[in-house]
Amino acid sequence: MNRVYVCSCFGVTEQQVKKHAEAGACTPRQIASACKAGTDCGSCVRRIQAILGRGACPRRELADQGQPVLAELDEAA
Repeated sequence: MNRVYVCSCFGVTEQQVKKHAEAGACTPRQIASACKAGTDCGSCVRRIQAILGRGACPRRELADQGQPVLAELDEAA
């Protein structure tokens, strides 16, 4: 499997960021809460923004209503 790392500080891959986005993380801050990506040196934040910008947030309506949108993900994924 080809792993493209988004966050070198915490070893977070593009696939992991996409999984968190599918689970409802719509912003870099929500991605950071889910897997720490973007919380150390910050150099990956723009890359995370680009990944998030490629697709619509599947749970944005829930977020806009103030409801919880993040699901627990298996770290092994």
